[in-house]
Amino acid sequence: GCCLCKECFFYVFEEEIHQTIVSAKLFTEGETIAIGASGGKDSTVLAHVLKVLNSRYNYGLNLILLSVDEGITGYRDDSLETVKRNQQQYDLPLKIVSYEELYGWTMDAIVKTAGNKNNCTFCGVFRRQALDRGAMMLKVDKIVTGHNADDIAETVIMNVLRGDISRLSRCTAITTASEGMLPRCKPLKYTYEKEIVMYAYFKKLDYFSTECIYSPNAYRGFARAYIKDLEIIRPSSIIDIIHSGESLAIKKQIKLPVQRTCSRCHFMSSQPVCKACVLLEGLNKGVPRLGIGKTHKERRKMEEKLSALKVETAADNGCCQTSGSCCERSTSNMVNGQCNGTEQEKNEDGDTCINSTTDADRHSLAHSHTPLSNTIKQQVSL
Repeated sequence: GCCLCKECFFYVFEEEIHQTIVSAKLFTEGETIAIGASGGKDSTVLAHVLKVLNSRYNYGLNLILLSVDEGITGYRDDSLETVKRNQQQYDLPLKIVSYEELYGWTMDAIVKTAGNKNNCTFCGVFRRQALDRGAMMLKVDKIVTGHNADDIAETVIMNVLRGDISRLSRCTAITTASEGMLPRCKPLKYTYEKEIVMYAYFKKLDYFSTECIYSPNAYRGFARAYIKDLEIIRPSSIIDIIHSGESLAIKKQIKLPVQRTCSRCHFMSSQPVCKACVLLEGLNKGVPRLGIGKTHKERRKMEEKLSALKVETAADNGCCQTSGSCCERSTSNMVNGQCNGTEQEKNEDGDTCINSTTDADRHSLAHSHTPLSNTIKQQVSL
């Protein structure tokens, strides 16, 4: 590459991200965008650059910082202080959602219960859902995350090594938008981590650089070390891996799981019971490892019990559909959270079923006053 002075590097760095945004048509004027802010270098640089480009090119975007508090003492509490300073520096609104508020657990408590192994599985599942829930509370149009080229290459390698080819399409896409969910964009998809570090350092941005205390043995770390070794031999390895992942990805014509609503918490899921509920079931029963893995007995057992209870409820109510399909009606018949007239539908806990995935329903789900943790704890007896 060319040798650049500091100011030229800043300009080229920002212009490359601008070109990525424009070529992928990531945003539309007037949209409200939630920036996933952790206080780390990636999200801090993303917030700074989006603020600059929004002004320079008149994107017309409303930017909001959205943070997740996982409840990791000595790590997340410190990084959130950085996010709060960023809020003042960039003059952007800030919303913080926490695991404890949503699930009734902190990562400290989860690690104490489940041990050091597989804690990233719990955190990853809960954090993804927490971001979606927070974004719906804010009624934003899209979420942007600070995933960079190195992150995406690592995820491609991890999915290939696990034989999980079905996830390549999602991890390599610059925008992901499952049915009923808010779109997620990655403006830093083609930006190298080392460039982000240089930009943050020379711009003197305020960011948090400490690694998560629970992640040293994470599987991703081994993929990262492998890619760094490849870069020594072939500098273009990271982009090559991303392009390979795009080529290997399952094409759109292949039928993938359809989005529905979780039978427990009523949030979006491709399974009858979402992964977050399965993990919480194990945690609340004191057997956290039951929720780990692609397929496991706990999920199947929960689904079988839910199906059986739906059949019993349908029979008791004299429903003409004993298969449970009567609960698949749209929530258009709902009035103030209750079914109207003969359309009354209940789930196994006597709560009104929620199955529609309209925008209005998604926002109402996000603003529900019942924490997910309460829903799960009431059903532990299952």
